[in-house]
Amino acid sequence: MADAPFASSRNPAPAARSPWRQAGRRLRENRMALAAVLILALLGLAAALAPWISPHEYFQQDLDKGATPPSREHWLGTDILGRDLLTRVLHGGRISFMVGLCATAVSLGIGVIYGALSGYAGGKTDSVMMRTVDILYSLPFTVFVILLMVFFGRSLLLLFLAIGAVEWLTMARIVRGQVLSLRHQTFIEAAQVLGLPRRRILLRHLIPNAMGPIIVYTTLTIPSVMLLEAFLSFLGLGVQPPMSSWGLLIKEGAETMEYYPWLLIFPGLIFALTLFCLNFLGDGLRDALDPRANRGSSGS
Repeated sequence: MADAPFASSRNPAPAARSPWRQAGRRLRENRMALAAVLILALLGLAAALAPWISPHEYFQQDLDKGATPPSREHWLGTDILGRDLLTRVLHGGRISFMVGLCATAVSLGIGVIYGALSGYAGGKTDSVMMRTVDILYSLPFTVFVILLMVFFGRSLLLLFLAIGAVEWLTMARIVRGQVLSLRHQTFIEAAQVLGLPRRRILLRHLIPNAMGPIIVYTTLTIPSVMLLEAFLSFLGLGVQPPMSSWGLLIKEGAETMEYYPWLLIFPGLIFALTLFCLNFLGDGLRDALDPRANRGSSGS
């Protein structure tokens, strides 16, 4: 019996897993989310390695050949100008992924900062900031982006900024709600009593503890942004030839789908697959980071 304390000291109880590790474990158990990550990684890698995968240039034309169906030389066929469709799909993936990631980053930066400031300030400041968001919600943002593209020219940088500047409102509301629920927690009140500046409390305590919903909504914002870019390209206001994006390829394929259906089928399938994977990943992250799931697993 005397050895019992020493035995317990030699075999300490296993340390509790952190919430992030538990979330990672649950995400790894979600086969659909893992499959989505794998497919997205393969698509991103293929887009990044486009010059090494396809020997053709995305602007290389062969007017004598014209539109041809898939063959051994051109795996996805060629368009009406004789350009290799696989090459244009891969290079279009670069643009679509860039628009999705960069415009989402702009949306993330504006929405997180605005929502955190509004939630932490509270009172009249919070009320004014949120009423401003409500007013902006009522504006036709697609028309706003179209006007920006018409008046300031069509460039990728402006496309990133314009789309990101209209996608931050929901992110701001989500972050504000999280900050409102956190600002009266004991650790925040302790930081205030210690005299920490507001900036440090926001950046070191409030925003990091709201990262779960932020990450989930970010993965759901990327497909929304990519769809908006595709819509703008479909209207002729997005990426301009000879460059391509998946939206532009779908637009060109839709114009000739009766005669050359492969020009619409292949870009449409790859774009749809990417959007499905992003949504499956977002759902998987939501389930993995759900606080109720954390409590359920700890109770079992």
